[in-house]
Amino acid sequence: MRTTERRAARREAAAGYLLLSPALIGVVLFLLVPIGVLVWLTFRSWDLLGPVRPAGLDNWTAVVSDPAYVRSFLVTAIYVVLVIPVQTTLGVLLATLLSRNLPGSTFVRTVLVLPWVCAPLVLGVVWRWIFRPDGALNALIGVRIEWLTDPWLALPVVAFVSAWSQVGYVTLFFMAGLASIPTQVIEAARIDGASEWRIFWSIKLPLLRPTTFFVLVTSVIASFQAFDLVYALVPDGGPKGTTDLIAQRIYSQTVEANEIGRAAVLALVLFVVLLVVTLAQNAYFSKRMTYDRT
Repeated sequence: MRTTERRAARREAAAGYLLLSPALIGVVLFLLVPIGVLVWLTFRSWDLLGPVRPAGLDNWTAVVSDPAYVRSFLVTAIYVVLVIPVQTTLGVLLATLLSRNLPGSTFVRTVLVLPWVCAPLVLGVVWRWIFRPDGALNALIGVRIEWLTDPWLALPVVAFVSAWSQVGYVTLFFMAGLASIPTQVIEAARIDGASEWRIFWSIKLPLLRPTTFFVLVTSVIASFQAFDLVYALVPDGGPKGTTDLIAQRIYSQTVEANEIGRAAVLALVLFVVLLVVTLAQNAYFSKRMTYDRT
């Protein structure tokens, strides 16, 4: 009897692994193998055309000792700090307003989604025209301001455009989170005399934590990897390198400088940073959120 049960368990396990094999093969080929190649390239010197030569720790030494690379990470961190709070706060507020189904809500939802579904490169070109010294914005306000060439304004302007382009994405997810909250909970709070602000702060926001966790993780990753929109707005790192994000630095090292080893080091460091940030977010939210809506 035990032998029969063991054989049945083995057959069941084999069937399970067989069904999982397409996904496992995809993970190995498109995730683990590229990471392994990336780590291997960090110790190699290659210009995409010539032979691959061992470089030892030269790439790592060059990245650590060059202030330009460190500055790119700092600029990227500041950019993320500027973008994430703005787009998350606006997403929550807009989702709360649109969930009331006020007149014109359908039109506003469509308008909010449009920037998100448009090509970031196209959006960057349009906004660059708006922010030109002789562009639409300066013509509207009647003052000539160097929005994209002033070192103090370039990064906030880029962060504003990035947050604007992602607000629709954030709003949609928060609307879905609000729709999943049982109406009985809200009605019970109103019967108990809770104000709309108290309902929002003490009921809706805590129950939105799973949605907030997902939105923050995906938004932080996307912000650290931002490239095309920023490149269209301010190519070459902007004035005095104030918009030299790490993704743009990786691109310049790969395409312009042909330093594949150094680009691999930057990409690997970025991967580790994102992994640490994601794990920290998971550790914070895992103790503070619940999926129980009853």
